[in-house]
Amino acid sequence: MSLTLEQSTALCSLLSDISRQRLLLLLERYELSVAELTEVTDLAQSRVSTHLARLKRAGLVQDKRAGNAAYYSAIQHDGEASTFWNLLRGTLDDGQARVDDERAEQVVARRKHGQTWAESVAGRMELHYSPGRTWEATARALIGLLSLGEVLDIGCGDGVLAELVAERADGVTCVDISPTVIAAARKRLHDFPKVEFVEADMHALPLAAGRYDHVFMMHALAYTREPKLVLQETARLLKPGGRLIVAALAEHTHEETMRAYDHVNLGISPDKLRKLLVACGYAVESCRISSHEPRPPYFAVVTALARRV
Repeated sequence: MSLTLEQSTALCSLLSDISRQRLLLLLERYELSVAELTEVTDLAQSRVSTHLARLKRAGLVQDKRAGNAAYYSAIQHDGEASTFWNLLRGTLDDGQARVDDERAEQVVARRKHGQTWAESVAGRMELHYSPGRTWEATARALIGLLSLGEVLDIGCGDGVLAELVAERADGVTCVDISPTVIAAARKRLHDFPKVEFVEADMHALPLAAGRYDHVFMMHALAYTREPKLVLQETARLLKPGGRLIVAALAEHTHEETMRAYDHVNLGISPDKLRKLLVACGYAVESCRISSHEPRPPYFAVVTALARRV
């Protein structure tokens, strides 16, 4: 095998990814669909599809149609990529790969029993694509049940949440410290006359006290070193009986991620958030870890619902 430096660098990059190695090992033994690979590996379906596309371009993977499904398998030939992979493959002995192999056997066995799509993904349905079945579609369906009154969205970003709730609110105030994201939010929400935009620091907001029925803080706490000060500000702005909805990254140790996303802290625990809410005059209705990401580093999210006393 003779490679240029550029070719060898590209191959090293391709095969340096753990997920792509896991997929190749599986596809050496089985013909599997994207949905089945998602189930076996617990990777997101979009990631599996992206990895397969790269492996296919490199000539390591092929697909064939069977009815409405496409099944993927590894290709064995004398090309540079296969030769390079075979050199690496001979040194691999990994526990995760053995777990993947056992799960693949189970998936293939179930396929033979003629299960429906829903039966085949039961227990991990949220990881698999189904036409029209998305979290956004679900949220838009459920939001129709709500009547939100006056809403404040702190740390609004480019207005995704405001767009979702605007039709069910009497008015929405979007607050962010960045003029760039406020401009993006204005563009997204230009068809919503009941939305206003405020460029301001969430620690001291130029807004009238007792104005809002609901205040949303969706991951805004990652950008403060003084969470109590921010929560006191939310209590000032809410009407008596108004509700605060918080989503925040749970405590973690991944400082590189914190820096990559400009976070200024390493998350917050449910217990600490609950104590801060009580100290700021809230009756806490719930405060718990509500979700865990299925992929490393397995970040968790704390959600809280509190009513201003």
